[in-house]
Amino acid sequence: MSEATIRLTAAQAMMRWLSVQMAEDGERFIEGVWAIFGHGNVAGIGEALHGVGDALPTWRGQNEQTMAHAAIAYAKTRKRRRAMAVTSSIGPGALNMVTAAALAHVNRLPILLIPGDVFANRRPDPVLQQVEDFDDGTVSANDCFRPVSRYFDRISRPELLLTALPRAMSVMTDPQNAGPVTLAFCQDVQAEPYDYPADFFEPRVWRIRRPEPDGREIADVAEMIAQASRPVIVTGGGVLYSGAEDVLAAFVERHNIPFVETQAGKGGLAATHPLNFGSPGVTGSDCGNELCMAADLVIGVGTRFQDFTTGSWSLFRNAGRKLVSINLHPYDAGKHLAVPLVADARVALERLSEALGDLRFDAHDSAAKTAWLAEVRRVTDAPEPQGNALPTDAQVIGAVQRTATEQTVAMCAAGTMPGALQVLWQSARGGYHMEYGFSCMGYEVAGAMGIKIASPEKDVVCFVGDGSYMMANSELATAVMRRIPFTVVLTDNRGYGCINRLQIECGGAEFNNMYKDSAVEAQPEIDFVAHARSMGAHAVKAADIADLEAKIVEARGRDVPSVVVIDTDAVPGTGAGGHWWDVAVPAVGGPERLEEARRRYDASAALQRTFN
Repeated sequence: MSEATIRLTAAQAMMRWLSVQMAEDGERFIEGVWAIFGHGNVAGIGEALHGVGDALPTWRGQNEQTMAHAAIAYAKTRKRRRAMAVTSSIGPGALNMVTAAALAHVNRLPILLIPGDVFANRRPDPVLQQVEDFDDGTVSANDCFRPVSRYFDRISRPELLLTALPRAMSVMTDPQNAGPVTLAFCQDVQAEPYDYPADFFEPRVWRIRRPEPDGREIADVAEMIAQASRPVIVTGGGVLYSGAEDVLAAFVERHNIPFVETQAGKGGLAATHPLNFGSPGVTGSDCGNELCMAADLVIGVGTRFQDFTTGSWSLFRNAGRKLVSINLHPYDAGKHLAVPLVADARVALERLSEALGDLRFDAHDSAAKTAWLAEVRRVTDAPEPQGNALPTDAQVIGAVQRTATEQTVAMCAAGTMPGALQVLWQSARGGYHMEYGFSCMGYEVAGAMGIKIASPEKDVVCFVGDGSYMMANSELATAVMRRIPFTVVLTDNRGYGCINRLQIECGGAEFNNMYKDSAVEAQPEIDFVAHARSMGAHAVKAADIADLEAKIVEARGRDVPSVVVIDTDAVPGTGAGGHWWDVAVPAVGGPERLEEARRRYDASAALQRTFN
């Protein structure tokens, strides 16, 4: 570095530095900063953001958690090539972001969190909203971010930015370790001046590496594939983040290996691809689960093999089955004694295909997929005249499916719809966005906004139940103010219908999930249309499935979010597909229905197999 310096406050230096950190496409890696100001960040960070102006845009949200959800959805949509930052005051504002940090951590998605912190000089201790540890004077509320951050630092001196900021960017752009970064910024330090080296603010391009595989691991996995007779590929989010979609298509077509898609991997290739057999596991298609149960070699590509994917490890039933895991991080690649192939997904598939040559398989049954698609049509068709009084969730999905275009993105996060969408939605390539690593209620509306910011050309359809909507809906107002249009399909089943069905399946009594089974003096009559309209959204109620289809089409072309509410039946599940999920059932102490549920649980648990 040269001897020239620039005198700035620490907050000014942070924002100026972030504004010149570039992605490989020539744009800023940090697209901008979501901010709600309070006494922990308004004077320092607030002034710095105002000063940097359009070089690093600032956006106002309604809640710290949902601002962060929007930022995470943006990063996911941009395949981790771009990210956003979120700043809050100290105390409750900061702690509101912890849930979002965990969501980003579980999903391996980059986000920069900048919560205000206590005074480093400690003169005004205890400051308003300060959480004191009686035994440790270095602790603040922001220490709650440590277990849910990939990198955590506390900026307690202005010069710490010289090391903390490059480390933060290194983590967010590292394909192995990408995830949330927390820089807890002491509020007095934000305003302190320092003579920063001028060279520190030179633009820098951050490249996303593509780690090459070890030649020995390629040879081992290629030999395992060559010796298999019924291989199946399980594709995860790593395929999308690697940009490996075309290479995956070439690989499966050259070697004639069928594949199934996890929640994170769905939409990597279109559902119409002849070797795409849908989804595996708990929310799996019949044809996909049949393949997985018979497979003698399971090849994971960019997946963590989460319990839904594996049917809580009761899905892969072939007595001789072997497991391969292609993943960027050794931690994920080695799970469940899998044979690891640590590499970028795109590079790994290219190297494997070279090693396999013209090897092809012919063990899968394409008729099974045809039969499955017929079953999907059956459960998603509109009700017959004089049919069910209220539509099912599957029928709602069918309505949206029939109106979908190649630009439609179906998104969701929690409740009934994630499982129903995974098993039933026939996605176009790039037409699916699910937050199911953390399955966080309240992600939906904010996430839809983040997707639309990242891909303005997309037709974003947000599926959300009344339960999740009640938890977090206020970013609708933000989307209205910023003229960010998307469509919300709000299914009202008057409670937590998904978890109520699980409660019944586990032998429990219907209790505290549906409003009718809760300790309330009166059943609520919530006017979701009026509520959404009050925030400026275009909101209507659909009378039935046909009306829903019409209103979804009408929503296209508006410059504000559209909310379409429809009453649904809380009782039916998906209606097709599925597999056992390990949810522990009480072993003693209940009525006969609980004893029967425990017998079913024990029978399924006996099929679990986690190791070779």
